[in-house]
Amino acid sequence: MVQQIEEVTVRVADASDAQAIARVHVRSWQEAYVGILPADYLESLDLEARARRWEQDLREGPQQHVRTWLAQAGSEVVGFLTLGPSRDEDAGRLDLEIYAVYLDPQRWGQGVARDLMRTVVGEVDRRAAISLWVAAANERARHFYRRNGFQADGTERYETVGGIELLQVRYRRPGAH
Repeated sequence: MVQQIEEVTVRVADASDAQAIARVHVRSWQEAYVGILPADYLESLDLEARARRWEQDLREGPQQHVRTWLAQAGSEVVGFLTLGPSRDEDAGRLDLEIYAVYLDPQRWGQGVARDLMRTVVGEVDRRAAISLWVAAANERARHFYRRNGFQADGTERYETVGGIELLQVRYRRPGAH
């Protein structure tokens, strides 16, 4: 049986979207990081606390040109992507960074994340390089980024998440010259 996939709309998020973004954020983490982060940490992710944080971030407005886009199927938020200036020490003036890109696990493999990524990348200055950090052990995400024009650039860092040191790899998509 072929599943009918609803049309997805991509739009900029506002504070009223905080609960829906938090739901996608928590669900995605709880699925994507199984076997990477401790199970008790993933189970402890607090949807309400995450929603309050998102509401505050979205209500304060785009700080330093940070924006969050949503992928929406009908009235349901099924994914989001947050982009802003690169925070890397070696970043150029125009360089951007994807701070977060998450999708409801039930939508994985349906092209929603690809559409979200293409929409956002299409809206930024073509000269801007875009970087992102991904858990080295998250092969599904790494494959997605490679398919969307990003390549690991050899830069790595450790970040403490859930009480463990998580190796992260930087991926970059070069800007047009």
